Amino acid sequence: MPRNRKATQSQNKTCEILKGIAWGILTQIILIIHILVDKLLETVLEWYWKEKKTCSSLRENFFITKSATEIAGLIRKGELTSYQVCKAYIDRMKEVNPQLNAIADGPFESALEEAKKIDERLEKHEVSAREFAEKPFLGVPFTTKDSTAVKGALHTLGLLSRATERATEDAECVRLMKEAGAICVATTTVPEVNRWQETRNNVTGITNNPYDLRRTVGGSSGGEAAVISACGSAFGIGTDIGGSIRMPSFYCGIYGHKPTSGLVNMRGTTFRTGKEKNTMVAAGPMTRYAKDLLPIFKVLVGPKLASTLELNVKPNVRKLRYMYLTDIKDLKVAPVGKDMLGALRRAIRYIDSIAENPCVEVTIPGTEMTSKMWRHAMRKEPQGFDLLLGNGQPVNPIVELVKKLLGQSDFTLAAIYSLIDGILPAGNVQKIEATTRACGNAIKELLGDDGVLLVPSAPSPASFHYAPLVQIYKFSYWSLFNCLHLPATQIPLGLDSRGLPLGLQIVAAPNCDRLCFAVAEEIENSLAGWKPPFTTAS
Repeated sequence: MPRNRKATQSQNKTCEILKGIAWGILTQIILIIHILVDKLLETVLEWYWKEKKTCSSLRENFFITKSATEIAGLIRKGELTSYQVCKAYIDRMKEVNPQLNAIADGPFESALEEAKKIDERLEKHEVSAREFAEKPFLGVPFTTKDSTAVKGALHTLGLLSRATERATEDAECVRLMKEAGAICVATTTVPEVNRWQETRNNVTGITNNPYDLRRTVGGSSGGEAAVISACGSAFGIGTDIGGSIRMPSFYCGIYGHKPTSGLVNMRGTTFRTGKEKNTMVAAGPMTRYAKDLLPIFKVLVGPKLASTLELNVKPNVRKLRYMYLTDIKDLKVAPVGKDMLGALRRAIRYIDSIAENPCVEVTIPGTEMTSKMWRHAMRKEPQGFDLLLGNGQPVNPIVELVKKLLGQSDFTLAAIYSLIDGILPAGNVQKIEATTRACGNAIKELLGDDGVLLVPSAPSPASFHYAPLVQIYKFSYWSLFNCLHLPATQIPLGLDSRGLPLGLQIVAAPNCDRLCFAVAEEIENSLAGWKPPFTTAS
């Protein structure tokens, strides 16, 4: 080989090494800046919000802390009446709502009347074994978010222009739950048109975290998660397009499952028809107990699809293949904190103690572009945010920004930020789509039909109110799996030293939702689960 050629190759290699070193140094600098900014933000906002407070103690009706399936069983056996259960949850809801501000509307009286009718039928032994089988949640109360239509209830989506609008029919997921015997007792708060990481709007105001009223509940199913965790509801139905089930479930210490895209009919959720194609959004259960996830999910998908998905076949968790990811490496996101990593490590140690094969760390190409992948995917969604925000009329982001500065806008700053983001350059579309395909193919190949992936739920627990305006990309740990249309379950893993929930996500291949449920139950039974955000006073 000629000397000049050798010299050129040596120089190129040296340049590559130097570039790698420079990039490594830059990466570390960016991560350090994230850490410093988050620490400063936490310090300033803690000073601003003053003393920590949690939601009210539970003094009576302790049965409302039980799982939805347990309560259904007690109603079937006659040990509890549906009226007694619904009244207890409604009373608790009314007790904690002044602190949480999580209720959008409550069809309380009609729900209690429905409960009375169910009790009369049960007392007269008019409910057959077949009906019990077809209605596994007979007499059990549930809630859902304001953006999901409940006939007769307010359906504002957090918009002043819809402050008095009521739904004329039930969303499909609500209809299915009602057919399964459940009673919808209330609707819960959301950010405007569901698009923000904090549940705040100009109709109902801001929703508070039951573990620390100064902190966010996330979004968009934020009111739902707060009410469930505080025992104001037996369970709930949320929707998720960028973490909207898993984020608030994590912040409020409960379980939340985002199904494989396309499994649950989305008719009636945020004005969807249920016929949209290639959408990231999914509806799924939010619960205090892992064992409630599967029975609720069976209702939402129906018996035919439940059979196809083998939901009646319990996976052997010991024979599954386990993998974990500690960091998605998107530099727009802060690094995962030690408490969150500690929770992940505890789960890994437990899995290693029961599984035939050890849990192995993996790397997935393309995750460093998560925020770009989700932003691009949102641009392809069938509904335009500007039209939704304007209740069918387009909203100009520049005009709204000027109006906001003058104190004249009907929208929050977060909504205007999302509008502005929609008119910014799309980026390198071909590269983003290629990265999304490569990332999806890699993770699906890793998982197969018998693998699960453990991933931190977020870099850190629930932030103080207003922090999401700075920590904009924190949601990327959830949105990655919306982009890839994968099922993902958020599970709680105890509390940190400040009393805030920790957690992780369990991810599986498309249509393998049953694996998520099985692993969630296994970890709940042996390691951790929901920890009440209140004390009990006997």
